[in-house]
Amino acid sequence: MKASLSSSELILNADGSIYHLNLLPEDIADIIITVGDPERVSEVSKHFDSIEIKKGKREFITHTGMYVNKRITVISTGIGTDNIDIVFNELDALVNIDFASRKVKKEKKQLSFIRIGTSGSIQTDIPVDSFLMSSSAIGFDNLLHFYEHGHVKNHELESALTSYLYWADHNIHPYVVDFDESLAKIFESNRIRYGATVTNSGFYGPQGRTLRLAPSIQDFNDKLARFSHQNTRITNLEMETAGIYGLAKLLGHRAISLNAILANRATGEFSEQGHKTVEELIKYTLNAIANSDLI
Repeated sequence: MKASLSSSELILNADGSIYHLNLLPEDIADIIITVGDPERVSEVSKHFDSIEIKKGKREFITHTGMYVNKRITVISTGIGTDNIDIVFNELDALVNIDFASRKVKKEKKQLSFIRIGTSGSIQTDIPVDSFLMSSSAIGFDNLLHFYEHGHVKNHELESALTSYLYWADHNIHPYVVDFDESLAKIFESNRIRYGATVTNSGFYGPQGRTLRLAPSIQDFNDKLARFSHQNTRITNLEMETAGIYGLAKLLGHRAISLNAILANRATGEFSEQGHKTVEELIKYTLNAIANSDLI
């Protein structure tokens, strides 16, 4: 018989909720939209027909409700894959660990994760205010290196990129994980572009930005933009998708990342209607879910 998880591993609050998210198992749906910004949770849930759960702790705000005929949870992760580690492990625990016995359930539940996020393009032909789905995520953070993850990686793309960049001297060891193709089909349309997304460990130096500190790699974005492997190119930069794809696959869930392109780093442009673009992506996502076979 498997041993129970200790109280220092599976940490619960006094009311039985999971430690950081402050949620009980019945609080979440099988369809989960993740957003970085806590204020964007209400921007999604304002479209719901009804809201049954509103909970929050720290940067993690959760609303669960009904949209048309679908029960959906929207949760804020905050910025970065360090927060993704917390959110995805705890959401999985809510459905796949019995809190009473502190044991992993024999029968596992699969969740469907849809990220609605903002991003910056590094290609001149991907304009601001467009929508992009991450077909692959390239992690320049170190989250997945702390887990046994070889079986979920795109080894071919990872190897080609590592050889091309030759950035080991900068202690950059990227990992690559692909989206869930079956989930992606629900969101396909002529509005959606596709590309490989780089997940960075920061917003300034790790994305080649210079304010007062000089980056160690001077041609960071230009070199990424020139990479190509079997019709795959790097299209945009953000800070969560690789962690989402990696942990989702490791835990047996499905995940895609939808990006509202608000900046074009190649041309120096920034959207003048960012809020409208994000709102349009939210409505696009909810309508695709409503018309899908997701339950």
